[in-house]
Amino acid sequence: MRILFVTANRIGDAVLSTGLLSHLIAQHPNARVTVAAGPAAAPLFADLPELERLIVLRKRAFSRHWVSLWLACATRKWDIVLDLRRSLLGWTLFANQRLVSSKSATTEHRVQQLGATLGLADNPPSPTVWTGPVAEAESRALIPDGAPTIAVAPAANWPGKQWRPEHFAALIGRLTQSGAVLDGARVAIFAADHERPQIEVLLSAIPDAQRIDLVGKTTLPTAITCLRRCAMFIGNDSGLMHMAAASGVPTLGLFGPSRVEHYAPWGPNTAWVRTVESYDELIGAPGYDHRTTGTLMDGLSIDAAEQAAIELWRRVEAP
Repeated sequence: MRILFVTANRIGDAVLSTGLLSHLIAQHPNARVTVAAGPAAAPLFADLPELERLIVLRKRAFSRHWVSLWLACATRKWDIVLDLRRSLLGWTLFANQRLVSSKSATTEHRVQQLGATLGLADNPPSPTVWTGPVAEAESRALIPDGAPTIAVAPAANWPGKQWRPEHFAALIGRLTQSGAVLDGARVAIFAADHERPQIEVLLSAIPDAQRIDLVGKTTLPTAITCLRRCAMFIGNDSGLMHMAAASGVPTLGLFGPSRVEHYAPWGPNTAWVRTVESYDELIGAPGYDHRTTGTLMDGLSIDAAEQAAIELWRRVEAP
């Protein structure tokens, strides 16, 4: 049994698609899987136990990346081709079963939209993430045993979705102060190395003894295992947010100019809080230009974020 799984470029979208692959593997336990994904998302699948081949789909001019992928896959017959990129690939390969996702204008969550590809929109498989022993060992070194740790992801893939780092600093101060719900907790900061300058305000606001600086220090599998060692995740709508939710970590997503109904963190241990302005109000504001806009998250108060974090913590800790 051979499965070809073609998924997203972006980390968040790829994470949301993982439930479909997990479902197929559960149905076909002896399957050998080939995954094709963009460079950013490909490492998510590096520790998949059933992985036979990981193809990094790098975008090339005139869509030549699709030709390269076809050449890499055309010499064998596939039992299942699952194409979430809606390309012609699935229809031009030798395959017993072709599954191609369709565009959807519904208000359903993206996980439900993807579940419809397998006829599972009403009960879609939840995202999952795979890690191996190397990542596990690295995470224990980066976040050693000790006080509880809050994972914080203050960056996003564009400035409009980024809550101000000074607001993150104030929120963390409230949640970890004496008598608070996470009194004395450590704070692990997750971000890419190139994002360090924009979050320096947050890094410098956290005392040395409390701060775990993971900026630019983790691969995706190691980030996942580090997230599993945390008591809570707080971050903007981002790939890291979806990774945290898929890992089972209590996850609070901060939203503004993105659609909560499509991209809220998925799972029982999740919550979200958004700006007082709706997505349409933010995107439709006079002079809006996604290429030049700064943060559109100022409509989310520190008080609102604190209340959402406390409510999530109490809910997941109650049992």
